[in-house]
Amino acid sequence: MTPDAEPVPIDRKLLIEGLGKGLRVIEAFADDRPRLTATEAGERAALTRTAARRYLLSLVHYGYAATDGKYYWLLPRVLRLGQAFMEGARVPRIAQPFIQRASMQCGETLNVGTLDGHEVVYLSRSNSPRVVSIGFHPGARVPAHVVSQGLAILSTYDDARLDAWLAAHDFASFTGFTVVDPAEFRDNVLTARRLGYWQADQYLNFGLCGLALPLKDRKGQCQYALSVTVQRQVYPGEQMTEKLLPVLREVAESLRPII
Repeated sequence: MTPDAEPVPIDRKLLIEGLGKGLRVIEAFADDRPRLTATEAGERAALTRTAARRYLLSLVHYGYAATDGKYYWLLPRVLRLGQAFMEGARVPRIAQPFIQRASMQCGETLNVGTLDGHEVVYLSRSNSPRVVSIGFHPGARVPAHVVSQGLAILSTYDDARLDAWLAAHDFASFTGFTVVDPAEFRDNVLTARRLGYWQADQYLNFGLCGLALPLKDRKGQCQYALSVTVQRQVYPGEQMTEKLLPVLREVAESLRPII
């Protein structure tokens, strides 16, 4: 399912279970575990060592991974799997000229992202008018509770869906300002629902703040969020919302009739 589509029920008898297992093996690799043994891959993908090894050797054969006989690691060819989505995603592509124009207007870098399970995935980014820019590059994945886009999208969930999400989420701490209490986080999401936006203050990195609002389509549905990340000292007090929130709202209103 892409962010643009509603889930479609599928008869499990029509599924190719091996494909799902192979994808789980690919997803077993991460920043902190770029090289895995068959045993480690099996543990992370909920497979036996023997099954994991067969999938890993298949990935090697088809050019998606390499091995030294003990460890396995992914090769650049695997990027084709994600690049197809990045090139085909309609809303981020439509939003690009709008966020670029807004970026030139406010002097900051804007992002469009979506919620993939419990992570925000950033899909498009304006070219920064600054030599040194702040923000997330397309393809970056961040735990949803530490970035403003996460709360902006979650604010569009109904209470039952939000509670189910909260119950399954891992509230890891990144700074002393990270909200790790589910009840407090829920209150923040409800506040974001009332305000129509959220400002994340140093949740992920000291000295950085994010401001985001949901990107709703003409039917009022939300699959994406629009955000800006800035240095906290540049926008003290209420200056961030005063100066940048109108910019984000103008982009969101311009996009609403066409997404």
